[in-house]
Amino acid sequence: MKDKLRKILKSYNGQREGLLPCLHFIQKERGYLSEEDALFLAKELNLPPVEVYSVASFYSMFTLKERGKYIIRVCASLPCYLKGSKEILQALTEELNISVGQTTADKKFTIEAVSCLGACDKAPAMMINEEIYTNLTPAEAKEIIRQLK
Repeated sequence: MKDKLRKILKSYNGQREGLLPCLHFIQKERGYLSEEDALFLAKELNLPPVEVYSVASFYSMFTLKERGKYIIRVCASLPCYLKGSKEILQALTEELNISVGQTTADKKFTIEAVSCLGACDKAPAMMINEEIYTNLTPAEAKEIIRQLK
């Protein structure tokens, strides 16, 4: 991975502008930014590690902790909330025996509450990785998870 990151940084002449492309690459390949990754980028870009962390933590598409194979995002916007997203979250946390923001011990599932999935007309909605599910009931959400187990 370090060779690929060096190649990305070289295309930006080793300048700070290469940080975001490197973070995108790490997120895609590893799924999160590890401490080792942050320290490596800081050294390569001659930046303090806190600057790498501040950029990575500012953007919601990056995460600093390992997540599961399946990232379950449940919409918590007002339309979804009024249509039952709270109950969807409760069903998922019961089924997986974890809280929102946590990952199962087997690293298979992570549950997140998000601001909007853009499916307000089909609320409540959840997304698992890149697939969206709409007009959900708690029972349907549990069944989807059982099929993925």
